[in-house]
Parts: sequence; C-alpha cells; structure tokens
Amino acid sequence: MVDVSSLPALLQAEDWAGAERLLRRAAKDRRAPAQVFYNLGKVLEAGGKAPQSGAWYRRAVAAEPGYANAWFELGRWAVAAEDLVLAEQAFARAARLAPQDLDAWRNLGRVRLRRGQWAQARTAWLHLGDDAEARVALYRVTAELGEDTGAARAALLSDPALRPQAMKALTRVAKGAVPLRFPKL
Repeated sequence: MVDVSSLPALLQAEDWAGAERLLRRAAKDRRAPAQVFYNLGKVLEAGGKAPQSGAWYRRAVAAEPGYANAWFELGRWAVAAEDLVLAEQAFARAARLAPQDLDAWRNLGRVRLRRGQWAQARTAWLHLGDDAEARVALYRVTAELGEDTGAARAALLSDPALRPQAMKALTRVAKGAVPLRFPKL
C-alpha cells in the first residue's frame, strides 16, 4: 500500500500535480480504498482536469457503494458533462445515503426539473422545507402538473424578496397569462 500521509501537506500547498502523482500511485494498488479514488477526482478538478474526475468518482462508488460524498461528486460531474440521467441517479443515491444532505436533495430537484420529472422533483424539493428556491420550484411543479396554483402564486408574489424568482417561474409556466398585479404589502 502506498503511503499517502504526505497528501494533506500537498493539498495545503495546493500542489495539485504532486497530489495527483501520489494518488495515481496509490490508485494502482488493488486494495486502494474508495477515498483514494474520490480524492484523486477532487485533485483533478482542482488542478483544472475536471473532465477526468468522473472516472475516479465512478471507481470510488464501485469500491464503496455507500460513499455518499462520492455519489454527490459524481452527480456534479455528470451535470457538467450534461449526462442528466447519471446526474439524477447519483444525486438520488447521495440523498438516500445521507438524507440530511440538503445539497443532494437540492441538486436532485434541479436535475428532475430539467428532465421534466415533475412529481419526482416535488419529492426532492419537499426535503428542503421553507427554502426560497424550494418554494419557487414547488410552485413550478404544481403548475406543470396542472394543479391549482392560486395559493402558491399569491404566497410567492407577496414575498418581495422572492419576486424576481417568482416572476421567472410564473413566466416559465404561464401559457400566455402572467398576473401583473402584485398583492399589497
């Protein structure tokens, strides 16, 4: 097994090339733990080689299927690679493995919105509680599913802080009719 005890110092010094060399040597060992593959993916990203990181995140989750952080990073990589199917699978796995990880739920909701999976998107966004982005997304889901949006629309428009995002969501699902009057404050 390759000694990786010098890795923290390399990371601290932002010596991405040195960290990459060390982790690539460690990754050649058939007994290498998932963390080696995960860290190599992160180092490649930091060193400007993000497209290469996906293969290492895949190896990390193959080595340890319960590694929530690796699933999350695989999801991020997949979004950047425009592979929304893989992104959804990865974020869904990350969210199931770490249900307290609100970023996993948020990214899962975003991917499902992009894929037009309205009911599944609702499930993801409901994990975020009274979050501003979740409120706007849930309005959009309600509209896309053809459900009554009256109360949700009024709530969004009555919050001045949410008006720009609310107007964007209203316009996106308007089908030709956008309310132009705002409730009085």
